[in-house]
Amino acid sequence: MKKLSFFFLLVVLFSSCSTIKHVKENELLLTKNTVFIDSTKNTSENITELLLQRPNAKALGIPLSLHFYNLGNPNGSKTPSEWGKNHPKKYNFFKNVFSEKQSISVAKTFIGFNNWLLKSGQAPIIINDRKTKRTVGNLQAYFQNEGYFRAKVSSKKDTISNKKGAISYNILKGEPSILDSINTNISSSTLDYIYQKEKDKSFLKTGKQYKVENFIKEANRTVKLFRNKGIYHFNENYISFEIDTLNNYQKTNVDIEISDRVVPFQIQKIKKINIYTDYTYNKRNDIHNDSVNYNGVNFFAHGKLKYNPKYLSQSVFIKPNSVYSDSLRNLTRTHLRDLKNFKSASIKYSEISSNELEANIFLTPIEKYTLGIDSELSRSNIRNFDVSLKFSLTNRNTFKGTEIFKLSTFGSYFNSNNGPGWEVGTDVSLEVPRFMAPFGFHTLVPKSMFPKTKFYAGLGIQKNIGLDRQNISLGIEYKWRYNKRKSIQLELFNAQYIRNLNVDNYFSVYSSEYNKLIDIAASFDPNFTLPSNTSGNSNDILQFIKNVSTNTAFATSNPTEYRNNINILNRYNIITSDFLIPEIAYSFTYNNQENIKDHSFSFFKLRIANSGNVMGLLSKQKNSLDQKTVLKIPIAQYFKTDIEYKKYWNLGNNTVLAHRTFLGAIITYNKSDVPFSRSYFAGGSNDIRAWRTYDLGPGTRQPGLEYNIGSLKFLTSFEYRFDVLGSLKGALFTDAGNIWDITNSSFIDDDAKFDSAKSLTDMAVGAGFGLRYDFKFLIARLDLGFKVHEPYLTNDRWFKNFNFSSSVLNIGINYPF
Repeated sequence: MKKLSFFFLLVVLFSSCSTIKHVKENELLLTKNTVFIDSTKNTSENITELLLQRPNAKALGIPLSLHFYNLGNPNGSKTPSEWGKNHPKKYNFFKNVFSEKQSISVAKTFIGFNNWLLKSGQAPIIINDRKTKRTVGNLQAYFQNEGYFRAKVSSKKDTISNKKGAISYNILKGEPSILDSINTNISSSTLDYIYQKEKDKSFLKTGKQYKVENFIKEANRTVKLFRNKGIYHFNENYISFEIDTLNNYQKTNVDIEISDRVVPFQIQKIKKINIYTDYTYNKRNDIHNDSVNYNGVNFFAHGKLKYNPKYLSQSVFIKPNSVYSDSLRNLTRTHLRDLKNFKSASIKYSEISSNELEANIFLTPIEKYTLGIDSELSRSNIRNFDVSLKFSLTNRNTFKGTEIFKLSTFGSYFNSNNGPGWEVGTDVSLEVPRFMAPFGFHTLVPKSMFPKTKFYAGLGIQKNIGLDRQNISLGIEYKWRYNKRKSIQLELFNAQYIRNLNVDNYFSVYSSEYNKLIDIAASFDPNFTLPSNTSGNSNDILQFIKNVSTNTAFATSNPTEYRNNINILNRYNIITSDFLIPEIAYSFTYNNQENIKDHSFSFFKLRIANSGNVMGLLSKQKNSLDQKTVLKIPIAQYFKTDIEYKKYWNLGNNTVLAHRTFLGAIITYNKSDVPFSRSYFAGGSNDIRAWRTYDLGPGTRQPGLEYNIGSLKFLTSFEYRFDVLGSLKGALFTDAGNIWDITNSSFIDDDAKFDSAKSLTDMAVGAGFGLRYDFKFLIARLDLGFKVHEPYLTNDRWFKNFNFSSSVLNIGINYPF
């Protein structure tokens, strides 16, 4: 705890710095705004946004940006000559010792640093009476728009200390106005017929409180209604609302006026549809040399038509002889852009007659072939240094149906705990913007849900990391959007073959297992010396483990050592075994984030997977462990469920509280083991940040193994994010969770097992702080995690190693969740 004292000393130091350094006489630094609505304090965000002046932004209660600003001088020198006059000794020193040129360079450096402090920091917010008056006007207008026509707003400025002040706003709402009679006056009989059919969906209803927001919503609803029913020329300028509160301000009478055009509104239909598949502005007037008509839609190209009309038309929801609809126009544009084959997709209409339109769709293709090169430097607790290079080729419109084919190859060279190593691999995928399924299954999901089919395959080979794994994957997946917030993914076939090429290296990689065997050997036979830990002795070491496991006398005399030996043998079989993983999975995702600027939203994801069910039924082969096999390769048979929930709260002033909870479980059947790649682990930069990857768990098992894995995982995190200085962000976080074993294997330590809800008290807890720098295109992240609760300790689990020497520095890209 004492080792953290300097951090708190830093906080105290900042808090003791003067915040009024650049506040002039007769000025007041705004330190607090208080809003009272009917004598009740209000802190809602929609009210706070109306205040034109707000106190300087704070982090942990300290106005850090103001302190940085105060380190600079707003009245400082602007030019080198001015700096020389203000600092003659420094200027003449560099001039005499070096040269005039060096003096100017030094002056520019000091001026630039001063400007950086001022620009990166935040100037003191000085109470401005004019802005206070305008804020009163804002609040008055807001409550009038909410129906409080007699609302009264006043303000009061108080001096709370030397050059510091506060403003309080007092609002008396009064009684709200309620909508009374609502009448419509629609000049066009066509519009009147359409409006009356959906009048029950109006946002304006008798008995509801008067709110300007509902009038805006009703205007938008009316425009959308008419434009989706073929009234192409209709817009909000034809709508007006007459408000009458003269007789009684608590009752509002509303007249909805919808005027007609000089040329009366008519329902217009789409007569012709033209799609220009290779449109560019420079060639807009050139002749189209190729054209095709498909289902009444005309396709044009300057050269040879490169897109199959049958498939491209599936992204066009505007149909010949159909009634004009804004929604179908927007859906078509969104769908065409989602194909990722076109730089732009625009739709324009022209009138053929008073009730007929011509739709022209202009598509500008992206280059057919794209080459990509990516490089990366990274470091982890497994790879001390890693440099990787990736080449990729993208082929768009591969089979003339806007498909996207991708081929990528990658390679990396690294220095691991076992010395230098490398990894190479290649991946291929084909994404088809429609369902490719037999027996008419493709009709189950409409095109408006953006269905996609993806075929993929991959091969990867590792050398000198782990057991030099070879990984072959093959799969088919379907994706579609149920609506704007919900999406579904079906992995119909996700097969993976994992082969370990260097199992003789097991005890070199997992040296902690070998160290345990030394103690077991001493108990088993004091005269026996365990072979040295080299790959050439792997078979001899393994034979010793097997001999111990079959010795019933040793099991009786030394039950603890015997059990440890069985555990080692069990882990050896799981990690060194080759696996065939034929997985089928279903995923559901909910995300109500409106856009990237929306910081108040929820995210939920559920994934349910099964491996080996069908293949296990078909296979009649078994190995010596009574596990189902194909070509002597064990089939992984399990059910796996992952549930993730994330919630974000925008607290104002660029501060966000983020929460994440994850629960995952994997259950095997038919005596199958859990493949290492499908197991859960804890720790790392996106997990429990006070422990390194694989360092924690399972349960209360003591640390020491190189890779700790489990079949049940629970994780929950809270993170408070705030601005520090310019693009530099800060965070305070707490992580809690652990992994456990739920396989019910008799060989697993009791400490590692999940034993009812009581095991939840064995969660590890970490806390810490982080810095993030926003480069706009990515966020570089440093998080320092401290151990708060260590479940594997027998005494003093809380804050035993809450210090810098036991902390973990995490380096990551973007936010952890």
